[in-house]
Amino acid sequence: MSREAAITAAHALLEDGSYLEVMRRRVAIPTASQDPESGPQLRAYLEQEMLPELRSQGFTGEIFDNPTGKGGPFLIGRRIEDPALPTLLTYGHGDTVLGLDDGWLPGLSPWVLEQRGERLYGRGIVDNKGQHTANLMAMEAVRRLRGGKLGYNVTVMLETSEEVGSPGIEEICQQQRDLLKADVLIASDGPRLVPDVPTLTLGTRGALSFDLVVHYREGGHHSGNWGGLLANPGIRLAHAITSLVGPEGQVLLRELVPERIPDNVRRALADCRVDGGETGPKIDPWWGERGLTAAEKVFGWNTFEVLAFSTGNPAAPVNAVPPRAFARCQIRYTVDRDVESFLPAIRHHLDALGFADVAVEPVKEGAEWKATRMDPEGSWPRLVAESIRRTTGKAPMIVPNAGGSLPNDSFADTLGLPTIYIPHSYSGCSQHAPNEHALLPLVREGLEIAAGVFWDLGEQPWPGR
Repeated sequence: MSREAAITAAHALLEDGSYLEVMRRRVAIPTASQDPESGPQLRAYLEQEMLPELRSQGFTGEIFDNPTGKGGPFLIGRRIEDPALPTLLTYGHGDTVLGLDDGWLPGLSPWVLEQRGERLYGRGIVDNKGQHTANLMAMEAVRRLRGGKLGYNVTVMLETSEEVGSPGIEEICQQQRDLLKADVLIASDGPRLVPDVPTLTLGTRGALSFDLVVHYREGGHHSGNWGGLLANPGIRLAHAITSLVGPEGQVLLRELVPERIPDNVRRALADCRVDGGETGPKIDPWWGERGLTAAEKVFGWNTFEVLAFSTGNPAAPVNAVPPRAFARCQIRYTVDRDVESFLPAIRHHLDALGFADVAVEPVKEGAEWKATRMDPEGSWPRLVAESIRRTTGKAPMIVPNAGGSLPNDSFADTLGLPTIYIPHSYSGCSQHAPNEHALLPLVREGLEIAAGVFWDLGEQPWPGR
């Protein structure tokens, strides 16, 4: 019984086909939470697939209906070796985005796992079925090598509505606080920064969506007869937006960005690179906040994006001054600014510049996850990073918060936990598009990393205890 044996056992889960067999079953369940008819499949994933596996590993488990009535159910499983021992909480989501069947490569289906070379194709193989499956299988391999005990307690939380904003997760965390009580959350979601270097992510940026709307009148009016007499809402809205964000992406309204990047965050990001691999987009180095590195722009700063803009009839333009213009905007933000101040600041700014005709309307659909961040130089990141270095021989990149968003505020703020995510994927994996795939070398290394971390947690005192 040794650490090396545990890593070898986890490695073998891929080589002997065990991991692939499990993933064939799980990918085959079409758990697309964006489909309003997916409810039975979401429940089946938990009831028929995950709960039996957890019970076979000594967990007690229960499925909870979504307390909001607007999403899929939750599964909470617990394995208590000794109430006096520390407790690990791990998390995953069993839902996926829509299959988008027609866009896949010839011969591929989103709901059929298929290996082509070093790639495993299938919806959910990285987001997120494949990642939480790898962790749980590696954990079980470690437990068996230790004679059935890890040396700490484990709680598993699986949800089925992450892709539609995780409705109900905050309520579940509040209502089941005792069941979810733990010392740390360690899970896997999202991509590495670069494919060949492990990543630790310690939090997330938040996401605030809102609409800017100019509505002058009902119906369009002939541009020959009325052009120059009727205010054009598209032009007004375009100028309002350019008062908020410049032509190279710099946020001009400084109340929407941090005053500075904290020194510990800047030090961590100095070792981080952003690279989507061969299939990722090429970075535009001239875009965004001046004077920042690529990693600082996406992980240490706030960004203002226009997600959609429409006026008139874009599909069939006509010779008319349009009555209305609309833009769906989004701010991705770090913990350095209070999100509650953003929309009032925008309203005050527009009024001061004479844009009182531009309405600022909050969007209350989808995710409203708030920003979280841990100290990248803290005890937990150092412990896990050293474990990964021992396993792989590579120092992981430590990201204080991801650029994207997760319901991490429910774990970090509501449950008060240190939170660490160890991605087993890469940013070119097409996770929300056709041809979602995992890279076999990353799956293999992910299994080994997970085994090393779960072994090491049973070998040493935990920070904070």
